[in-house]
Amino acid sequence: MTIKPGDVQVPPQPERAAAARVVAGQGRGWRPLTIAMVGQKGLPATMGGVEKHVEEVGSRLAARGHEVIVFCRSSYGSSAHQSYRGMTLLGAPTIGTKHLDAIVHSATSTWQALARRADVVHYHALGPGLMAPMPRYLSRAAVVLTVHGLDHQRDKWQAPARAVLGAAHWMSGRVPNHTVVVSRDLGTHYGEHFHRPVTVIPNGVPTPVLTQGSGFARSLGLVPGEYALFVGRLVPEKRPDLLIRAALSSDRIRQVAIVGDSSFTEGYTLGLRELAAGDPRIVFPGFVGGRELEEVFQRAGVFVQPSDLEGLPLTLLEAIANRTPVLASDIAPHLEILGAGSPAHRTFARGDVGSLRTQLEQMLAGVPAGSGDDLRDRVLEDYSWDAAVDKLEELYVRAAGDRPRRAP
Repeated sequence: MTIKPGDVQVPPQPERAAAARVVAGQGRGWRPLTIAMVGQKGLPATMGGVEKHVEEVGSRLAARGHEVIVFCRSSYGSSAHQSYRGMTLLGAPTIGTKHLDAIVHSATSTWQALARRADVVHYHALGPGLMAPMPRYLSRAAVVLTVHGLDHQRDKWQAPARAVLGAAHWMSGRVPNHTVVVSRDLGTHYGEHFHRPVTVIPNGVPTPVLTQGSGFARSLGLVPGEYALFVGRLVPEKRPDLLIRAALSSDRIRQVAIVGDSSFTEGYTLGLRELAAGDPRIVFPGFVGGRELEEVFQRAGVFVQPSDLEGLPLTLLEAIANRTPVLASDIAPHLEILGAGSPAHRTFARGDVGSLRTQLEQMLAGVPAGSGDDLRDRVLEDYSWDAAVDKLEELYVRAAGDRPRRAP
């Protein structure tokens, strides 16, 4: 579903029906496609929203009969050269440094995708999209780019890297056959800046299993219902430092768990630990995933999302799905999810440690039971991976149909 510049819409029923026909194999022009995913670090998804996004959409596309090739960075681990959830994982070399990791991997992945004569080359994030001109102008492949966030605005980058990502941002609205964004806020941004249609396909969230847990949270020293939880990459724009500062300035905040790891931000991560200054209330469990992460969500007194910059955060969707009370900064992507909010889903003024501390103390004191059920039901209905793949598959089929067929 495309939108006019600056105009974000909900897909009308006829388009949903058309997508359903395509999924059933009855849509005009439907055929199995070879789809190359470029830009993710690798699979299985152990950290990062892009990796989780690719795993969820890629596995569903494979289940529908498409050949999905996911290129994995040599710096990610030993996940390449195997089949995973119906997808083919292939390694592509890179240089595992902060500034070269993504762009070198995107270049080597793109060459492999062209060699395999992919029908669709799908880039994820702005930096990897710098390679989009290669398949766009040197092959018959359709080029799709998903913008997960405005990476050129992230605080971890210095001026030279921001300039390169600024060029990637410029290209993202002009080079691909189709540009996809994950939120209405990003859709508005692209409409205003590039004056061309984009496609809004939000992230999804599965319905988690609500259990009593295995005791993992307690093994970290966390008391159920009493800790404030942060989950995400430890990078400046996500502002875990703000949560730590709020805890240090309050004797009513009993525990804080900072779950996540560095993303080429070792200096910032070290600074967080120094800021905590050995305060026993603040723990750094590192990366946590799978059922253990669900348990940490479900045992938390409140999940805090203090970010200054986001695309459409999966962690916020996951917290709501796990029935965790939520306190988030009042930036547009958070408001897009939370709407009017509820006693269990609140916002605070972005960057304001006093506002965060006041709201956090109130929520840790107790949230009315069932007060967040309506928002949870809406999130589980509106943010569906299956619905996302319906729209993405329809876009692929249409894009590949607009390009000349590759030779047998």
